[in-house]
Amino acid sequence: MDSKIHPAVTVSNIKNFIPITLDNESAQYVTWSELFRIHCTAFQVSHHLQPKPAATIDEVWKRLDAIMLQWIYGTISTDLLQTIIKPKTTAFEAWNALESLFQDNKLARALTLQQKLTNTRLENFSNMEAYCREVKVLSDQLTNVDAPLSNQQLVLQLLGGLTEQYETTATILQQTIPFPDFNAARSRLCHAEAQKNTQALRDAQTAGTALQASTSKTDTTPEARTDSKSEYASSDRGRRRNRGRERGRGRQNFGRG
Repeated sequence: MDSKIHPAVTVSNIKNFIPITLDNESAQYVTWSELFRIHCTAFQVSHHLQPKPAATIDEVWKRLDAIMLQWIYGTISTDLLQTIIKPKTTAFEAWNALESLFQDNKLARALTLQQKLTNTRLENFSNMEAYCREVKVLSDQLTNVDAPLSNQQLVLQLLGGLTEQYETTATILQQTIPFPDFNAARSRLCHAEAQKNTQALRDAQTAGTALQASTSKTDTTPEARTDSKSEYASSDRGRRRNRGRERGRGRQNFGRG
């Protein structure tokens, strides 16, 4: 590769490096902005997230800034794009516009997010992993509006939304010393869920085996018993007819004698 080619020029698909799309609904600004900063640092264009140095603006700088704008526009939703895009803007201006959108009205956003987090319950999700992920996302959003939760607050919130079947696991985690961090608590809960699923599967298999065995033992159904009686009655009538014929032939033979 030519050493004069800037690393940023080699990026063909920004979604390979920033796999999420920033939008107003999910509001994953903390995650998105952190991924974007890391990417810009790795490709030597992080200085474009700062005010442009007028004395050093040239065609190379303009090209790199345009690439940065493509990265920003390519990782946000259409609604956000239509909100921040304007002619002759720079990457720094677009970056600041997004930051302002997600930083304004912090108190109101914090209250809304806190209420949403309080109402987040395991029963509303398909599995433990999805529930834990939502709790973490909401916690990150609270951090973004300067209302971060401590690790203990976050773990207690996670345990508070569990169903009754995880009450024992929640109690153990609450009494653990030192108090577990969020990742450890999530790992323990996911493990408990896996154990419960395995046990439920075993119970279902055991019940199915017992049912099959019970069905085999009670194969003498009313229809089967009726068929058996019919066969016995038919056989008994046959024996009586045979005995009658034998007695009749005996009398005939006796008469002829």
